[in-house]
Amino acid sequence: MSRVGLSVPPGFTVDTETCADFHANGGALPEGAWEEMVAGLAHVEAALGKTLGDAENPLLVSVRSGAAVSMPGMMDTVLNLGLNDSVVEGLARRAGGRFAFDSYRRFLDMYGNVVMGIDHGKFEHALETLKRDVGVDSDEGLSEQNLRDLVEIYKGVYASENVSFPQDPLEQLRLATYAVFDSWNSDRAKKYMAINKITGLRGTAVNIQAMVFGNMGETSGTGVLFTRNPSTGENKLYGEYLVNAQGEDVVAGIRTPSDISTMKDALPAAYEQLVKNTELLELHFKDMQDIEFTVEDGQLFMLQCRSGKRTGAGAVKMAVDFVKEGLVTKEEAVQMVEPTHVDQLLHPQFKDEGAYKADVIGAGLPASPGAAVGQIVFSTEDAEAAKAEGRKVILVRVETSPEDVGGMDAAEGILTARGGMTSHAAVVARGWGKTCVSGCGELSIDEHARTFTLGGVTLHENDWLSLNGTTGEIIRGRADLMPPTVSEDLGTFMSWVDEFRDMKVLTNADTPEDAAAARANGAEGIGLVRTEHMFFGSGERIRTVRRMIMAKDTPSREAALDALLPFQRDDFKGIFHAMSGLPVTIRLLDPPLHEFLPDGELDDVVQLLSEDTGETEEDIVERIEKLVEVNPMLGFRGCRLAITYPEIARMQVRAILEAACEAKAEGASPIPDIMVPLVGTVAELEDQVALIRQTADVVFGERGDSVEYRVGTMIEIPRAALLSNEIAKHAEFFSFGTNDLTQMTFGYSRDDVGKFLPTYLEKGVLKHDPFQVIDVDGVGQLVQMSVERGRSTRPDLKVGICGEHGGEPISVEFFAKSGLDYVSCSPFRVPIARLAAAQAAIRAKKV
Repeated sequence: MSRVGLSVPPGFTVDTETCADFHANGGALPEGAWEEMVAGLAHVEAALGKTLGDAENPLLVSVRSGAAVSMPGMMDTVLNLGLNDSVVEGLARRAGGRFAFDSYRRFLDMYGNVVMGIDHGKFEHALETLKRDVGVDSDEGLSEQNLRDLVEIYKGVYASENVSFPQDPLEQLRLATYAVFDSWNSDRAKKYMAINKITGLRGTAVNIQAMVFGNMGETSGTGVLFTRNPSTGENKLYGEYLVNAQGEDVVAGIRTPSDISTMKDALPAAYEQLVKNTELLELHFKDMQDIEFTVEDGQLFMLQCRSGKRTGAGAVKMAVDFVKEGLVTKEEAVQMVEPTHVDQLLHPQFKDEGAYKADVIGAGLPASPGAAVGQIVFSTEDAEAAKAEGRKVILVRVETSPEDVGGMDAAEGILTARGGMTSHAAVVARGWGKTCVSGCGELSIDEHARTFTLGGVTLHENDWLSLNGTTGEIIRGRADLMPPTVSEDLGTFMSWVDEFRDMKVLTNADTPEDAAAARANGAEGIGLVRTEHMFFGSGERIRTVRRMIMAKDTPSREAALDALLPFQRDDFKGIFHAMSGLPVTIRLLDPPLHEFLPDGELDDVVQLLSEDTGETEEDIVERIEKLVEVNPMLGFRGCRLAITYPEIARMQVRAILEAACEAKAEGASPIPDIMVPLVGTVAELEDQVALIRQTADVVFGERGDSVEYRVGTMIEIPRAALLSNEIAKHAEFFSFGTNDLTQMTFGYSRDDVGKFLPTYLEKGVLKHDPFQVIDVDGVGQLVQMSVERGRSTRPDLKVGICGEHGGEPISVEFFAKSGLDYVSCSPFRVPIARLAAAQAAIRAKKV
């Protein structure tokens, strides 16, 4: 702002390298740093003709943080530094006693809290008590004598805490600098950086700047504004200001501020200059600015500006408007919008998040974004029944399993006590665009009583509940919702995104409805159809699957599979129609068989199976017990199941290719890719490829027609990644299943990682949750190695990723750099991945 000619109080910066050295030195400034700071202070003193600590002509300064990435409110600031018992009297003689002692009490409060660690509430309590005793409602009503008394009371707070307020201004400056550096490691700053995936920074700078005063009477004031509306993107100043106040009064809500538009009447000359400055700053920075300013006795001073935080709707509108105004190019506009902004636009949102804050009873993990409101139910059956009645419900479970998909589908949102960001509930919810809050450890569910308790509140079945899947908040009652809308601006913006994108974006979808939704969101095919999810589509289907599992011999198993074949074929045909002309990758059966059996009470299922198979209930129970595995994720599943029971794989391949032939006959253009899961040896893949080719020959012979198809595998076992050059001899494509690849590479169970992962993230053992953000150093190395080795054998090998990382922006950029042809993600994350891929391509061009 100084360089472009705006009125900025003089100051100097202690850089982030000094912060890093300060922490490396155990909380001491590096050699020579203090001397440089004193020299910088002398520059400010010379510029203003004032001296720090001089009672006759005092300089006061602010000490502010300044990280390379904007983190508003996360680190500390100290204002009015330089005041002491003698300087305040000198300031009173020059500028008035009320102003001087108002500034001094503010300084004692802020310094005591930020630097000395005194609870701010102690100062606040003293202030409120004094206001009540003298009979005033606001700070402005306090007289000079009241403020002199308050200063003495505040000194008493220091004494009660056994800390000493330093009268030496240079000592004040040194300790305040230390405090701002220390705030870099505060819990709130670390949490903010973790949430926003901010890594690699060295620390915060400290900006030491001459104070200007907005609390010098009716011709002074202070405010905060955005150059455009951060919620809607409207090209209109958006902000607030206060007359006769300092900055923290606005930010902390100590007084009710006025709308920035009314400043043109209260402080007209300063307002006119402010408007010109906002226009100049937008033109200079080519972005919406968040500005802090102060007016001292009619003169405007610009204190700070940064690119302003904004909603998804605001971000997209601003990007489009900036291009229309000639402020930025389309390429620059694409880089202005964050993938999370697009995410916000694709899910229902609360109309006013501030309105429900009093009703928040707890929080869990923000597993799937958006907003959901419904009546509480505790079982899948109740959720499905409620949907049939036209009621909206929230499914509350300790954790979910594939058995719950019907209830999850019926519910507006899902709340679980256990499970992480890649738990069953989270993965399925994101795939469907369902709001989900998972892993709320404080949630106590009493299924017998049909109640749950959280935050000291007990809610009953059919009570209303609201979930904010973006923040993880759990809200008692019915919060007001607004549906997502795809604006014209978003359509325009996404068309620009696709101009710059090199990597394709596919979707993970299991039904024709999911496929159609994904295609509407811009998906260029399906990277993963999970055939096991189809088995839960109806009661008849799951009953047939269980009959197949319980079969004593191959003929009875094949009979059950014959009954399943039409269901699978019809589902596949619907998907081929929805994705006509685009590739559809179908994974053969992957999970262990026990997942198709219910948890807990088996009596009803055993009775049904006994009726279906003619076996005794005792034999059924014995067979179920034999399916139990100590570690099923590493057990009898994937290609191991298909090699042991080849009739299962044959049925699925037949269903896929018969569906493709029928879809072709009906005018569609099916492009099936058949994927073999959990391959760890070359021989496993050879076995399955032979079975698929043989089955295809039979089907095409019977039909008198054929379709082009490819056979590939999911790389999800580290051994497969290492042997990619050999595996590529038999696979026409690779798809990385990064959920399992991460699990097996780290040796972490993704279902149990929540027990220690928060500690790991807090202590910096891990920078990110590896099940959310790809582990570049370990798992990523396997991915890159596998791509390189696979293509050394088969140069035209198609390579993609279908794990949860396929829709995560940091991971998408890594996959783009690694040469993958596509990423595949849930339907509602397709636009996010499209934007992330475009931004990755733009950044790659600049390297």
